[in-house]
Amino acid sequence: MVGEKVRSLKTAKAEKADIDAAVQLLLKLKVDFKQMTGQDYKAGCPPSENSCVSDSGPLTDAGKDDEDTVDPWNVSTTNAKGVDYDKLIVRFGSSKIDKELVDRIEKVSGQKPHRFLRRGIFFSHRDMHQVLDAYEKNKSFYLYTGRGPSSEAMHVGHLIPFIFTKWLQDVFDIPLVIQMTDDEKYLWKDLTLDECHYFAVENAKDIIACGFDVNKTFIFSDLDYMGSCPEFYRNVVKIQKHVTFNQVKGIFGFSDSDCIGKISFPAIQAAPSFSNSFPKIFGSKQDVPCLIPCAIDQDPYFRMTRDVAPRIGYPKPALLHSTFFPALQGAQTKMSASDANSSIFLTDTPKEIKSKINKHAFSGGKDTEEEHRKYGGNPDVDISFMYLTFFLEDDEKLEKIRQDYASGALLTGELKKILIETLQPMIAEHQERRKQVTDEAVKQFMTPRPLNFNLPA
Repeated sequence: MVGEKVRSLKTAKAEKADIDAAVQLLLKLKVDFKQMTGQDYKAGCPPSENSCVSDSGPLTDAGKDDEDTVDPWNVSTTNAKGVDYDKLIVRFGSSKIDKELVDRIEKVSGQKPHRFLRRGIFFSHRDMHQVLDAYEKNKSFYLYTGRGPSSEAMHVGHLIPFIFTKWLQDVFDIPLVIQMTDDEKYLWKDLTLDECHYFAVENAKDIIACGFDVNKTFIFSDLDYMGSCPEFYRNVVKIQKHVTFNQVKGIFGFSDSDCIGKISFPAIQAAPSFSNSFPKIFGSKQDVPCLIPCAIDQDPYFRMTRDVAPRIGYPKPALLHSTFFPALQGAQTKMSASDANSSIFLTDTPKEIKSKINKHAFSGGKDTEEEHRKYGGNPDVDISFMYLTFFLEDDEKLEKIRQDYASGALLTGELKKILIETLQPMIAEHQERRKQVTDEAVKQFMTPRPLNFNLPA
């Protein structure tokens, strides 16, 4: 039935969003069919009688081509190296950040590319060349990123988009808006509204501690801003009118039992992509280009946004996608604030950091020192090495560590020690900066106001 619907929509030359939603639903159903039966779906061919139906999830040999689960709420893979990002680029229809683009960012910005670009941590994009084209013609753009505040303490993985966004703000000298989706967390989690709003303010302190320029940065809570800015809410309603329930089901996997707040929420995350959602910053201008640095699991929201944008008269936002920050136990899933042992929190003491890495960080080393010296370790699956690729600035030192570990010259314990000595001062310095963030400073960042930048006429 769904296949017939896709064909009929194409024949009728229906809107692209409706066709895409139906195709996504069809692909999901095919994956579910294979997980339940162990067989690929073929139209008109029911599963054979000896097919095995599992009540506990996918069969062991099912879904080999679909081993990576990536959506805004779940990230998992069966591969010890982590998610296959090249496959994800194909699946999501984005573009790889290649050397040509990295070189162009260096040329346009006049700065050495950030280590996240040099090492492929930000690996995928949508329309980054158009942003650079506009910038070269002296047309300003703005940055938009966000945080879903589900706990008081953030972990080191949460810092990745903010570290990179700060670099972008510094090198391009542009304004930034940061959305705290406290409304989303209320809808998805077993939390009160007051708790979600409190977490938003507490998380804002960690974000401010990353060093953002208060004259160029606006941080806002959805629960506060939505009711105080008619222009923002008008854009939310415009987006809602142009996305059907069928489309959000296809994009996000919502079911009939999900609350209506979840179904309408994607429009709220989409609205900051349009400059006239921030009249204090951009006035009534609706054509200031937007660049969104985010983890690739957030891309479904912005595929929807980019589809809606031209239909409501706005430019499509551009995106830069990052890889996931892996859990201590291995790259099969991302670090989660809900599992204390999978995460290194920004509140952890030097002793806790050392203990967590030594006890829980998955090793790519061999079982014995003798075997490790002889055969070497595997840095591609070793969590300590993966973390160093995020936080160790020196490229030559990182490559030397890789070679020494792979050759067996560097033992797992020694590699973990390097990571501990890298993270302990970094987190201690962050904690010190956070202590300096006063309630008055938070209020300043979170008050709608003009920002200091050059807006072309």
